[in-house]
Amino acid sequence: MNSSSHITHNAAYNTVDRDDFPSMIEVGRYGERTDAFDQIISQTEDHFWDPLDPTYVDFKTPFDVRERTLMPRDFTVELNCAVADRLTPAQQIELANESTRFTLSSILRDPGAQEYAANQAREEARHVTAFSRYVQARWGTPLAVGPTLGSLLNELVLAPEVYKKLVGMQMLVEGLAMGAFATIHSLTEDPLLRRTVQLVMTDEAFHHRFGKIWAERTVPKLSEQEHEIVEAWAAKCFQTLLFNLVNAEQKQGIYKRFGLDWQWVRSAVLEAFTDADRRRMMTRGTNIFRVLIKTLLKSGIITERTRATYAAWVDMDELARERDEVVGQDVADAAMVELQELNRGRKKIGRALRATA
Repeated sequence: MNSSSHITHNAAYNTVDRDDFPSMIEVGRYGERTDAFDQIISQTEDHFWDPLDPTYVDFKTPFDVRERTLMPRDFTVELNCAVADRLTPAQQIELANESTRFTLSSILRDPGAQEYAANQAREEARHVTAFSRYVQARWGTPLAVGPTLGSLLNELVLAPEVYKKLVGMQMLVEGLAMGAFATIHSLTEDPLLRRTVQLVMTDEAFHHRFGKIWAERTVPKLSEQEHEIVEAWAAKCFQTLLFNLVNAEQKQGIYKRFGLDWQWVRSAVLEAFTDADRRRMMTRGTNIFRVLIKTLLKSGIITERTRATYAAWVDMDELARERDEVVGQDVADAAMVELQELNRGRKKIGRALRATA
């Protein structure tokens, strides 16, 4: 692989093309091991949870999605404009919950790579299991992911550049997830959904930290040209997500059952929801786009080159003064304590079992 595409200056991220297996097994590569991730690897057992075990989360918890919205009405932008006038009260509840279903369906993904990523792949797999079971309990089947997020994830999975996988998947996508989960956890009316995202957040906090380790070890060593490449790409991803992630075009499949034209819905939403409203929403600590900006800023990726891109939406000085902690960390920490207690008597395997013996 062309080394210039790596844009990394730390042996912990020494990697090769995903299809170049001979290089993967070179002694010079696998014979050396970094200790950069030892702490988060060793804590994997601490936040173990099983989505198939009702001890951790019971998917039989009742909630009538025909009578109640899973999230507050103002969480569904379509119900705060002319769209609501065309729907019966029952349809409004259904549309609100279909929007939540769309959000949760977009979370069903599964990345991975090398030792810590092997743990992460297992954790992502149980997230898919957990959200699949939640969606099954409430609706039966998930919805298709929107083309914007789908295209971005496809780019990240197939990209040969290391920085795209680390900045894109471990920082932007994981930060996006933590912001979404923190919002859902604080606002949902469904105790089962709150419990599910709480457990997922214990894992996601570590996944986000994986990307932060890359930034701490790599960004200070970037050349001006390398920094500009990473920074410009991150800004492009942010703008793509900001303007396309949840717009009406992404959700047009939902509107058909209500007899709504997605282009009309988009016009109605744009008429009622202005840039000023977007900025107001981005003052909330759990707003997903605020979380993305904070992640990039605290990682040293944003400089004066792209600062104006983000300053158009948030107060960058205020953001810089905030603690360097991912949103939802307090929820994840509280769940960690509970999981440690639940797992105290759980049968251990592998290295943990040998250590006990």
